[in-house]
Amino acid sequence: MLEGPPSAGMIVVTAARGGMIRESIAMSKAYVDARAQHGESELLDEIVAAKPQTDHTRYHSADELREHGLKHVRDAVALLESKATTEEVDEYRRFVLTLASKVAAAHKEEGQSVSPAEAEAIRQITAALGTASS
Repeated sequence: MLEGPPSAGMIVVTAARGGMIRESIAMSKAYVDARAQHGESELLDEIVAAKPQTDHTRYHSADELREHGLKHVRDAVALLESKATTEEVDEYRRFVLTLASKVAAAHKEEGQSVSPAEAEAIRQITAALGTASS
């Protein structure tokens, strides 16, 4: 569960060139924002209390990182669906999508706030979360 959110963030970071520093800061800020809502969700409190970590160096390509990251997200949702309430699963999904969206919007690429590659990454994350694409 802990690897899902930063994995989603890294999928978006590596989807398009440029902006890695701003996008990494946006990922951290998503955790800070969620920590500011402490007490609203016990599950999210536990997740955001841990420092987001992902070892992107173990992957040989952005495709491999995406493949493993999406698996982390799917596995986390499957685990939550078997052990958590529907509300907690929805909170987790919202947090992961909010984080991914903040990362995508952190740096303009090709004159767009969210590049087509980042939009596709978010679509894949949304599918991995088992939610309908918006």
